[in-house]
Amino acid sequence: MQWTDRIRQVKIILVVAAVLIAVASLVASHYIAHDLYEEEHKKMEIWAEAMRALNDDQEDGGMSLVLKVIEDNTTIPIVVFDSHGAVQISRNLDVKAKSDADRTQKITERGKSMKAAGRSIRIVYDDSNPGEYIDVCYDDSLMLKRLTIYPYIQLGVVMIFVVVAIFALLTSKRAEQNKVWVGLSKETAHQLGTPISSLMAWTEVLKENYPGDDLLPEMEKDVQRLQLIAERFSKIGSLPEPVPSSLKDVMTHVVDYMDRRTSQKVVITTVFPPQDIIVKINAQLFEWVIENLCKNAVDAMEGSGTITLFMQDEGECVAIEVSDTGKGIRKKDIGNVFKPGFTTKKRGWGLGLSLAKRIVEEYHRGKIYVKSSEVGRGTTFRIELRQSRNRR
Repeated sequence: MQWTDRIRQVKIILVVAAVLIAVASLVASHYIAHDLYEEEHKKMEIWAEAMRALNDDQEDGGMSLVLKVIEDNTTIPIVVFDSHGAVQISRNLDVKAKSDADRTQKITERGKSMKAAGRSIRIVYDDSNPGEYIDVCYDDSLMLKRLTIYPYIQLGVVMIFVVVAIFALLTSKRAEQNKVWVGLSKETAHQLGTPISSLMAWTEVLKENYPGDDLLPEMEKDVQRLQLIAERFSKIGSLPEPVPSSLKDVMTHVVDYMDRRTSQKVVITTVFPPQDIIVKINAQLFEWVIENLCKNAVDAMEGSGTITLFMQDEGECVAIEVSDTGKGIRKKDIGNVFKPGFTTKKRGWGLGLSLAKRIVEEYHRGKIYVKSSEVGRGTTFRIELRQSRNRR
């Protein structure tokens, strides 16, 4: 849980840092864009005054200075209309047209859109004749437009960085968990191997000395059970090849095992179709999944209740459901039941359902989830597996 808390803290820090960077960038860009807009607006006023001076001044020296002011504008798009709405001058417009008439029409439309947006300055040549004027329409420069868009691009890049960083952290966490699973499983199988071999030898010695003892067959079954558990742990660390197996045989074997090892107050019922269903599974590992679900059901019912094993052919997949009449799972805990270490029991490591999920989803390419649960009424777990076409 310490690693999980650390991951959560890092994710929060990354998200907060991304938000702070985005807000700072937006604020800074807003002020810069505002200052640049004011500067461009002042330039347009100067440019408009230059246009007025160009119309009034007849001296060559004054006209040269005015023309220089006009020519120096190489960034701000401008369209100048006369009082009749005809285009007089246009500058810094990237207009693609098939003909001069088409170009004039597009420039006129562009100028009208600038004017409609309130980006225009009216110049009256003669105060005594207000009907003679020009409208200088302008738009933001390319630099200003880029500066306005830049914060959002930066925000997108920061968010992508955060997502990639979180994904890398989760991947690292999962890889570390996998190493723990593999190491723990192999070590457990290795540690069980020696005492199981010794028990098998002692069982053979007891058979020779006490051939009629009724307890020896049960001891042999328990030793075989330990051997099966060791084999299961050894397969967790690898990817066992699934083979076509009878699902009904697997489920029946689990029912027989649980019947012998649970209280008579626990009733196990089965709802199987009349025909057998063949699926590609590793029988030993899949039995482990069903056993885990049944054992959890027994714990949830506190030793008294009904467990129902349901199996149904649904065409492309086969559905297996394990239902109990236990205490149920709270809604806030349903999303955590398959996480390693999560348990509601006073005793337990919280690894059973995590192992079950790993076996079903990673080894058998299936799905396992809580289909329904109601506090005080019981829980139903559902498994979905792809079905083989072979049947019998």
